[in-house]
Amino acid sequence: MSMLSLTSLQLPHHHHLHKTTIHTHNRYDLPNISLPRISISSNSYPIARSESSLTFLTPLQAILFDIDGTLCDSDPLHYYAFREMLREIGFNGGVPITEEFFSKNISGQHNEDLCRVLLPDWDLPRARKFMEDKEEMFRRLAAAQLEPVKGLHKLCKWTEERGLKRAAVTSAPRSNAELLISNLGLSDFFEILVIGNECERQKPFPDPYLKALQALGVSAKHTFVFEDSVSGVKAGVAAGMPVVGMGLRNPEIFLAEAGASFVISDFDDPKLWTALEELENKEEITTVTT
Repeated sequence: MSMLSLTSLQLPHHHHLHKTTIHTHNRYDLPNISLPRISISSNSYPIARSESSLTFLTPLQAILFDIDGTLCDSDPLHYYAFREMLREIGFNGGVPITEEFFSKNISGQHNEDLCRVLLPDWDLPRARKFMEDKEEMFRRLAAAQLEPVKGLHKLCKWTEERGLKRAAVTSAPRSNAELLISNLGLSDFFEILVIGNECERQKPFPDPYLKALQALGVSAKHTFVFEDSVSGVKAGVAAGMPVVGMGLRNPEIFLAEAGASFVISDFDDPKLWTALEELENKEEITTVTT
């Protein structure tokens, strides 16, 4: 079996293939929803990238959250799992992949795509089993080591106190998403969990976010998104919503170029709380004047 070298491996930025996932039936299961087809280049929402204001969303109805890299800094665990498993099968001559290689070529990509790119000489069922084993290893690591992004529970409390609706929208396999939500203590926080490969199209297309909006019964004009990836930011913007970028791993410039309204370092970032305070103040003024 021949393996590709790290120097020769190049991945396109976006893929529209599906991950292998384990389906379960629980409180997050959604009805079949018919969605309009919107291009990822949709201009349904004009982003004002130079401002951190969210006041135009008044009255705010909902907040939508990505999971990996947004609620928790999970990329280091994904990197470790890929590094160890690829080394074991002799990828790149047994030389461990670097964090830079992981960031450029693996992070944020769909498993089905990685089957063909990382393991081109393997038959698809064998490659899929490798990816399933990698996800199992990630879940073992996450169960023991995962921590919420700083300020997450403060934001969740703020959201609940104001009666806002909320959904988690992810490209991760359902088994991963449910584990992360449970371990972060958010099982009762999210009303809806949308899995990308259970939609007709995944991020960067808007379908997962449109599905969340429709399931919650809210308007894109009164909802915003937290996302950490370029494809996720594009998906939220294409669905007609402003997106607050989470800059844990991806450079701020990349998220801004994808359409993020502004980028925060964590949920304690003063930029976020200034924007939320301004939003609240406008809602109070509107209530009084009407």
